[in-house]
Amino acid sequence: MNSITTSPRPPDGARRTALRASLLHALREPHSADDSASYEYFEDGLLLLEGDRVVRAGAAGELLPGLDERDDLHEHPGRLIVPGFVDTHIHYPQAEVIGSYGTRLLDWLERYTFPAEARYVDYDYALARAHAFCDELLRNGTTSALVFCTVHAQSVEAFFAAAQGRRMRVIAGKVLMDRNAPEHLRDTPERGYEESAALIERWHGQARLGYAVTPRFAPTSSARQLALAGKLLQEYPGVHLHTHLSENVEETRWVAELFPEASDYTDVYDRAGLVTGRSVFAHGVPLTERERHCLGRAGAALAFCPTSNLFLGSGLFDYEGARAAGIEVGLGTDV
Repeated sequence: MNSITTSPRPPDGARRTALRASLLHALREPHSADDSASYEYFEDGLLLLEGDRVVRAGAAGELLPGLDERDDLHEHPGRLIVPGFVDTHIHYPQAEVIGSYGTRLLDWLERYTFPAEARYVDYDYALARAHAFCDELLRNGTTSALVFCTVHAQSVEAFFAAAQGRRMRVIAGKVLMDRNAPEHLRDTPERGYEESAALIERWHGQARLGYAVTPRFAPTSSARQLALAGKLLQEYPGVHLHTHLSENVEETRWVAELFPEASDYTDVYDRAGLVTGRSVFAHGVPLTERERHCLGRAGAALAFCPTSNLFLGSGLFDYEGARAAGIEVGLGTDV
């Protein structure tokens, strides 16, 4: 049986494209390292497209007889075709500081990230970097991503323009940050709300683009700003929430000092209405059992970023604990 089947050739007789190579795609999340039922592999496979849509995929021996002279057949022996990768947490402004000398998280922000993000006040600069970033994603096979921009609304405008031109599926948003950051990278709760709302109105749902309300992380947002972020989620129920949560121990201690009324880091977000079924929290390394259950009950997801967690010495992610609490987990590069 073919793993993907649709109706026969369209009645207008449109030309189809067939790609012959090895095919691999996932059917569900694997339950173990040798869970063969979680994927489908065809050593000699055929991928059939009508325009830019996949309509059939399966063994070449079964599908080749269905082709005719109107179809374009391209053979790629020794090559592997897989679906586009999905990056669940990435910063496009940080692409230019990849590989900078590793320090702890908060030092990394001060030394490298904030100076890099300051340049995105200029739209032309942001657009040039957005084009380069999107090209690099595609070069590595990533076609969908959940993306941090900067505090500048123009950084979001530039990124969406670049992604839309490549027909990519991306979700992104303007960073909200009104304290504990350089003054030139801060907004205010009201300006952050207004600029985010305007960006949602302009870009969310356009082509394959989506918007995520994006507080950087709790230490750089006041309680007022987090509350207005929650207001945006209520007013625009189709958007996502994207932020950081419990990347390392020092960060969680800082959050406890800044929000003494909250029982833990996750509770800071929960009190502001930010823990929902459309929320994605990056990292989630030193989480308590209470926090995992809170996230799981809400249907929130975690973006697991192993490369950056090890590079910055943030710790090891408890995947089994997250899954046991019912939390969906995705992979992120955290560039």
